Parts: sequence; C-alpha cells; structure tokens
Amino acid sequence: MKFLANENVEAPVVEALRTAGHDVACVGQVAPGAEDEEVLRLANTESRFVLTNDKDFGELVYREGKVSRGIVLMRLEAEDGLDKAAHVTRILAAIEQRLPGHFAVLREGRVRLRPLRRL
Repeated sequence: MKFLANENVEAPVVEALRTAGHDVACVGQVAPGAEDEEVLRLANTESRFVLTNDKDFGELVYREGKVSRGIVLMRLEAEDGLDKAAHVTRILAAIEQRLPGHFAVLREGRVRLRPLRRL
C-alpha cells in the first residue's frame, strides 16, 4: 500500500510500515510545513492513503466535503513509537483490503471504518 505520513507520525511507525513492504512518503521530506489540505491534495495526486495522528482530517473530509483515497487516524494510547509501530502494522495487515475509500480510526484492539466520498 502507498501512504503519505503526516509530519506528526513517529519515525518508528514509518520504518515499520516500510519494513512490512509498504511505500511510505513523509510530508516532512516532500512538503515540510504543509497544511492539512495540501497533505490531502498530495496524497490524492499520488494515490496514497494519509497516515496521521491529526483529527483535523475528519473535518476536511466530512464537514468540508474533501475527497480522499483513504485516511488512517492513529488514536493509540501507546506512547512508545515502537509499540505504536507494532500496533499499526498488525492492524493495517488485518484491514488492508477494506481500507480504500474509508476513514479508519485505529485504537488498541479495535478499528472503526467509515466510508468516504469517492475521488
């Protein structure tokens, strides 16, 4: 899968996803300081899922009607980046086929998938 990791995504999460075979670009490298709308636009242009810790993406897609291929919001309690990375890779492996076209909220032991507007 292809992801665009927002600047607030911990490096161990990015590295774990890459190790698992995912293509992960980082906002901090391709567009440092980009606003959320620009992050969403970049992800759409490159057919990537947005990976973030920022709830504001829900505002963009549900209240403002912006479109997205998919968004993964991490709301994990694990503070250690390695623990968070383990949770994220395990959860994404389980929902990978259902992720396109959805806003996924990842929590320890559960995932909520909500449909998005189509691109």
